[in-house]
Amino acid sequence: MKKILFTGAGVAIVTPFDEDNKVNYELLENLIDFQIENGTDAIIICGTTGEASTLNHEEHSQAIKVAVEHTAGRVPVIAGTGSNDTDYAVTLSNEAEAAGVDGLLVVTPYYNKTSQDGLIAHYNYLADRVSTPIITYNVPSRTGLNITPETYYALSRNPKIVGAKEANGDISALAKTICLCGDDLAVYSGNDDQITAFMSLGAKGVISVIANILPKVAHDIAASYLAGNAFESAELQLKYLDLCNDLFLDVNPICCKEAMVMMGIPVGPCRMPLAPLNDKNRLKLRATLVKHGLL
Repeated sequence: MKKILFTGAGVAIVTPFDEDNKVNYELLENLIDFQIENGTDAIIICGTTGEASTLNHEEHSQAIKVAVEHTAGRVPVIAGTGSNDTDYAVTLSNEAEAAGVDGLLVVTPYYNKTSQDGLIAHYNYLADRVSTPIITYNVPSRTGLNITPETYYALSRNPKIVGAKEANGDISALAKTICLCGDDLAVYSGNDDQITAFMSLGAKGVISVIANILPKVAHDIAASYLAGNAFESAELQLKYLDLCNDLFLDVNPICCKEAMVMMGIPVGPCRMPLAPLNDKNRLKLRATLVKHGLL
């Protein structure tokens, strides 16, 4: 059985920007403290929610270093190091390793994409050039590419590939993946509205957006299931289902950052090409935050 990087809820943490659209590393440290103090089980830095695609190379490297140094071993730190250029993914992964991360989150190649055979070659090539455990990241809505259960099985044969963040929403494929891979692949829900459902089939937890604003809730949904309290997990999942959905009224992390700003956390707007939330969706999001006592 492979080592599991974490169980429970890891936060896909936002990257805060200041009024000059520069990374606010001091606020990032504060956000990390807030997460750990409220039960988050892992920090995932420079992922989709962290706007890695609009961070330059220096910012990407520095954000990872800050996360590792400030977390100081309190919880695992997993860094997004994927690219549609395999060699650049190796470079990013090696730099993250040097910073001391506990794991690498590697999204499937996007835009140029590849075949299933190409996916296997891509991930194995990377795994052969790192010493840090890898979590694959499957998000077809963004990449135009899906990892099949059979490909997951092939990847799970590699000792460095230990997990998968699955955000294709396909419960049937999830069941087949876990059936094929067993303990050789720790699966995490990539969708906050499916945490309990995923865990009912053997997933180890979630890599969460909602944890940015409700870390204890995300943690408790997963922790309740892990403790054998499936009904309690489902109750919490359903209680916050509207908020899980409303954080995706627009492209992530637009709504998440908007909600945090409404709550008095000055994380700044998203970088272009992501645009501010429109008035209709802002009112809907605000109403949901009010309903849950967050405003």
